[in-house]
Amino acid sequence: QVHLVESGGGSVQAGDSLRLSCVASGRIINFSVYTMGWFRQAPGKEREFVGYISYEQDRTYYPNSVNGRFTISRDNAKNTVTLQMNSLQPDDTATYYCAAAIVVRETNSYTKSYGYDYWGQGTQVTVSS
Repeated sequence: QVHLVESGGGSVQAGDSLRLSCVASGRIINFSVYTMGWFRQAPGKEREFVGYISYEQDRTYYPNSVNGRFTISRDNAKNTVTLQMNSLQPDDTATYYCAAAIVVRETNSYTKSYGYDYWGQGTQVTVSS
């Protein structure tokens, strides 16, 4: 079992930045071989893919909605993945979740919820105009 705990959420103004962290613990064999993803879910909406960092050379991928504003990085020595969010807008308001894929899957799977094996409890981000 892998436990994921997110932190760093809060309430900010449009244009501000936030940095979310996700720390993994539990039965971690080798954190560096996990692909780590971030998703978000706003009230009344489906969970939305925000980005991932692959176990392969830390390659990252983002959807158009956040590309250029959000950056994912990882510190394998600390079993931590970070989501740096800049130029936040009210549409970014949501609960943000990190997720871990401990099984290697087809690359496109990592943009979907089913591509991940473990999930954190989420951290709330609220952006006001």
